[in-house]
Amino acid sequence: MKEIQVAVVAGDGIGPEVTAQGLRVLDAAAEVFGFSVKKTEYPFGSEHYFQTKEIFPDDAFEEVKQHDAILLGAIGDPRAPVGLIEYGIIAKMRFELDLYINLRPIKLYDERLCPLKGKKPEDVDMVIIRENTEDAYAGMHGFCHKDQPLEVATQTMVYTREGVDRAIRYAFETARARNKRKQVTLIDKANAVRAQDIWTRAFEEMSREYPDIKTDHAYVDAACMWMVKNPEWFDVAVTTNLFGDIVTDLGAMIQGGMGIAASGNLHPGKVSLFEPIHGSAPKHAGKNVASPVATIMAVSMLLDYCGQREASQAIEGTIQDLLTSGRLKGVGTGVHSTDEVGTMVVEALRSTAGVG
Repeated sequence: MKEIQVAVVAGDGIGPEVTAQGLRVLDAAAEVFGFSVKKTEYPFGSEHYFQTKEIFPDDAFEEVKQHDAILLGAIGDPRAPVGLIEYGIIAKMRFELDLYINLRPIKLYDERLCPLKGKKPEDVDMVIIRENTEDAYAGMHGFCHKDQPLEVATQTMVYTREGVDRAIRYAFETARARNKRKQVTLIDKANAVRAQDIWTRAFEEMSREYPDIKTDHAYVDAACMWMVKNPEWFDVAVTTNLFGDIVTDLGAMIQGGMGIAASGNLHPGKVSLFEPIHGSAPKHAGKNVASPVATIMAVSMLLDYCGQREASQAIEGTIQDLLTSGRLKGVGTGVHSTDEVGTMVVEALRSTAGVG
């Protein structure tokens, strides 16, 4: 029996609540599909920092590296210095584990969830590949004359040919594997941010290796417009770290909101991170009202990455069926309790497989 080793960082706010339901679904999937899961839970987050002044110690980080995957709940607390815990946990994992791909499926499961008039599930089914370790997020910034009237703040966008190439190649391979429209769209702003010409050139050169894949291009402002007007035009899109951060949130709203959207932070073949893309929502913490659907979808992505594709598809199909049947009435807070949604998914998953 295959064992999947999962490191769990539930984090802040609603993180522990939604993560608990994601783990229930993970355990049910293991039971139904005949694999085992070894979970190691870590306490790191803002509350742990307040109590210990510890963010993510090196010995624990070395342990995490030995796992197959990481499930993250949410990080962020308004009482903590801005960015301190986020950089100490999320950025630490992204950069030190070289999680160079941010994988964001944008898929509409129920027409009623989409704020766009007349758009149906067949119209919203795309994947955004966001380069995840470079650009303005590389940490090259500084201040001069700080807190003075003539203060200057700078932040450098960084693109390496290796970083660009590996993101673009992953996008082409994803389009080939999806076997849908078999199209990759490059999203950049090379006409204004001239350093992004490296993306233009790398994309054109690599496209020659994939004659079976069509290519398209959109500047980021136009891409945002077309995602709203004609989301059906997109199959796979690849973009920079900064622009990817923006367009994936736009995509989340098109598919039904932050409560359903999940992402993978990947280094293919190595330990990778899976998470809902929503924040810690501290005002909802402890109330058992936050939807765990996005976390459950992150578990689905985690299982797919770890080779349990059948289980992954079963979880995704269960969520879709619960939404389209009306048993799961939306994915916002207050519609169903957090525990109730977890129970619905676990019971439906077991029922589908004939497990009592």
